[in-house]
Amino acid sequence: MKAVLQRVSEARVVIDGQTVGEIGQGLMVLLCAEKGDTEAVGQKMLDKILKLRVFYDETGKMNHSVNDVAGGLLVVSQFTLAADTRSGTRPSFTSAASADEGRRLYDAFVAQAKVQHANVQTGVFGADMKVHLVNDGPVTIPITIIGA
Repeated sequence: MKAVLQRVSEARVVIDGQTVGEIGQGLMVLLCAEKGDTEAVGQKMLDKILKLRVFYDETGKMNHSVNDVAGGLLVVSQFTLAADTRSGTRPSFTSAASADEGRRLYDAFVAQAKVQHANVQTGVFGADMKVHLVNDGPVTIPITIIGA
């Protein structure tokens, strides 16, 4: 499973002109399930995201997690994180989970996130989304979890 986290001061997802998910300070989570991923892998990813210390403390060091700052999570499905660009000029997405499996794992991740975190918003799996965000820093962190 792959994710790209962006520390944001605000973020939202718009579909057909309607905002479907929106947070203030927190983390934009672009999430991709790959072939062979399981719900346990998703749980490990979620645990990492919720504990990752990427927010500043009172001394200006990144010592606080999204939990510590009561920030939001905006979770957006992003199968293109599975892109393989090693050959040619057209990315291959063969390592991405199938649409059905990707949706199942995304839904499981979001459901567990809502159990473990107070403010979770989402995009819509498979939809054509417009993502608006203000990256705070900028801070962008890629995460890959293999097996669990």
